[in-house]
Amino acid sequence: MHASAVPPVLLAAAAEGAAQADTLARARAFAEPLIAGETLDTGENILSHADAVATILADIGGSEFMQAACYLVYACPHLNKPEEVIAKAFDPGLAQLAMHTNQLVHVQRLSRSSQSSAQLLDDPKLQTENVRKMLLAFSRDLRVVMLRLASRMQTLRHFAATKLPVPAALAKESLQVFAPLANRLGIWQIKWELEDLSFRFLEPVTYKEIAKLLDEKRVEREQYMVDLRQRMQLALAEQGVNATVEGRPKHIYSIVRKMRGKSLSFDKVFDIRALRVVVPDVSDCYQVLSWVHEHFSPIAQEFDDYIAKPKPNGYQSLHTVVRDVDGRPIEIQIRTQAMHDHAEHGVAAHWAYKEAGAKGYAGVSASSDYDAKIAVLRQLLAWERDLSGAADAQGLFDDRIYVLTPDAAVVELPQGATPIDFAYTVHTNLGHRCRGAKVDGAMVPLHTPLANGQTVEVTAIKEGGPSRDWLNPELGYLASHRARAKVRAWFNAQISSENIARGREAVEKLLQREGRTAMRLEDLASQLGFKSADGLFEVVGKDEYSLRNIEVLLKPPEPALTPDEIVLQRKTRGSRHTSESGVLVVGVGSLLTQLSRCCKPAPPDAIQGFVTRGKGVSIHRQDCSNFRELTKRNPERVIEVRWGERKSGPEASVYPVDVAVEANDRQGLLRDISEVFSKEKMNVIGVQTQSVKGMAWMTFTVEISDSALLNKVLVTVRAVKGVRHARRR
Repeated sequence: MHASAVPPVLLAAAAEGAAQADTLARARAFAEPLIAGETLDTGENILSHADAVATILADIGGSEFMQAACYLVYACPHLNKPEEVIAKAFDPGLAQLAMHTNQLVHVQRLSRSSQSSAQLLDDPKLQTENVRKMLLAFSRDLRVVMLRLASRMQTLRHFAATKLPVPAALAKESLQVFAPLANRLGIWQIKWELEDLSFRFLEPVTYKEIAKLLDEKRVEREQYMVDLRQRMQLALAEQGVNATVEGRPKHIYSIVRKMRGKSLSFDKVFDIRALRVVVPDVSDCYQVLSWVHEHFSPIAQEFDDYIAKPKPNGYQSLHTVVRDVDGRPIEIQIRTQAMHDHAEHGVAAHWAYKEAGAKGYAGVSASSDYDAKIAVLRQLLAWERDLSGAADAQGLFDDRIYVLTPDAAVVELPQGATPIDFAYTVHTNLGHRCRGAKVDGAMVPLHTPLANGQTVEVTAIKEGGPSRDWLNPELGYLASHRARAKVRAWFNAQISSENIARGREAVEKLLQREGRTAMRLEDLASQLGFKSADGLFEVVGKDEYSLRNIEVLLKPPEPALTPDEIVLQRKTRGSRHTSESGVLVVGVGSLLTQLSRCCKPAPPDAIQGFVTRGKGVSIHRQDCSNFRELTKRNPERVIEVRWGERKSGPEASVYPVDVAVEANDRQGLLRDISEVFSKEKMNVIGVQTQSVKGMAWMTFTVEISDSALLNKVLVTVRAVKGVRHARRR
């Protein structure tokens, strides 16, 4: 064919292939003098390792562009500015691929070395899953993961060939992280080999036992399966079914997992002999099933119709186990080509089926959201050879990031998380005491957003708590809802502690005043109906429980008065007399009265009287909690009272009332509040103040002639700078 007749698309493809081949050769030549004499920590020569990795990538369909990266990854540590040098010599994209892969190698080495000793994250399953996610989330390019998979498989092959002892952490990481990752990506030949090699190193005795059992009759079994496959294919063809019948290779680790997962002996593992039948249509599936059950003896409990009732992840197939004339079990799967493609390369591929099946293998449960993201990754894998730059998997985990502790334990955080979020995730107390942070060794502000793969180290004080600024969303200190909840809980606990301290002080002073300091506080609280002493102190400290209740408990009410004792001075029934307190006792004349100190009534408050022994009538506000308690115990001693005629002007009576104020403490606060009362011509006859950690609690006793005027004054007090609450007690 003349050159001018070649389609432009083919010319472009040929040119691209030539360019990639040239890149591969140049990359090897570039790296060889830097790495030819170097060895990995496994003892393997680095150039030999890179050659082997490139071959593995070629076998699984990796482009020569990817193969070139194998050499440049190991050249990076030998260059001063590796990304800049490689970008100039080759391509910026290739430079980034090499740099990201080299960075991931370093992170995994740290994580592997600390995995057995990391104390911050004790759950090995959680740690393993975090590493799995990080392999994907941290890598901006899916090809980074493929390079690491191929490299790890070569490392295991090296140990197998040299018979050197394999570090347990490396074998575990290969089995728990790399093999499932290959499984998710559908790279089955790597997956099976990683599993079998890792298992061989971790449990050599069990591996040899199963290998021996498989090998004893391997030739006979394989010949039997070849004959069975050919006989079935011919029989189905005679019935007009265009079927492809294949044997399913069994791997040692897969057999062991099934034996352990279902508590089976080797003889009971049905799918040591296994066939898969792929047909064009669904109707053909059931025709094949009918033929199989007609010519073999089916085991009823081992039949599953996943076509009529697909698995939640969309997997479809017919599964049946039958016995031949000699009683040997044979597992047969029957599916259409579309079902087979989905099972091999779609979301249903063995991650969900093998590792978290409904029958309960000991694996990690898969989430539908996670598997949906993996489906996108698989599409990127399919496109990799055609579009070398299209495998950007960075956006798949935009909601999460994965960072490292100084010990290289992996910590999962929400996107936008800061060093404070990190500290609270590691430990609540570390979050409270966090005062500084280093990211990759450099000091950063505490509101700095973290990124995938960074190492975070927190500086903490010995004692202390969080700042209120951390709860301000505009300042950006916290991105985690859990961390914000922990900060709020700390401040709530502090307020509770302050109320308890204030209440304890008040109760202890009362007991001292009453000469009852020997009384146990827990007993006192129990007698008052509280579960603990702190429960009593807290409500007293918040002014929600009057100390008068304790006084009543310490000094029980005296017995009910006789009729003669009710009249304390003279008996003039039907008369009405206003006492000096301005209170009219209805029905009894000239009876001694006193305004109660617990609620300090003042006109025009609604009031009631309570007849005491020897002290006349105690006047209470109707809403007084102490009065309610007295009424419950001695309702017969309640007497009707009301305010008498009030004078005005200079001769008007005045009454003391208490005003409770809570405010942010500052200089001049007491003066400013006192001025409010002074301007309203209210005499302040007493002040009690207490200040704890920037908060002030004040009680003003002021004289007023009319309690209705107090509401107006309280509005003005609340307007004073720093005042949070002001109310009459």
